[in-house]
Amino acid sequence: MNPDTLRMMRWVSGGLEAFFGIPIIGGSIIIGLNWTPLLFLLILHIIIVVFSYQYGVYAYGNIFGIVSSCIGWIPIVGMVMHILTAIFIFIELIKTPENAVGDGEAQ
Repeated sequence: MNPDTLRMMRWVSGGLEAFFGIPIIGGSIIIGLNWTPLLFLLILHIIIVVFSYQYGVYAYGNIFGIVSSCIGWIPIVGMVMHILTAIFIFIELIKTPENAVGDGEAQ
């Protein structure tokens, strides 16, 4: 996986977190699909954290996303966690330059 793909995956994970944080709509989709989106997000966040570590990029938002996916089944708490996770991921992406790839350790 190259750094551009990793960055795109981080944008997608942030977008999905923001979408699932929308009151009523996000919760309805998650419940309607028997919480499968939470499992998908959990796997996506784990993959992103592993590759971020390899490229030396911070992935604290995605680590928070792992926690969010694990407790996202709690109605109001899940919504708040999804919104916070999206904010953290977007802040990280905005603060990190596009070509910021380390030497294997977080910068």
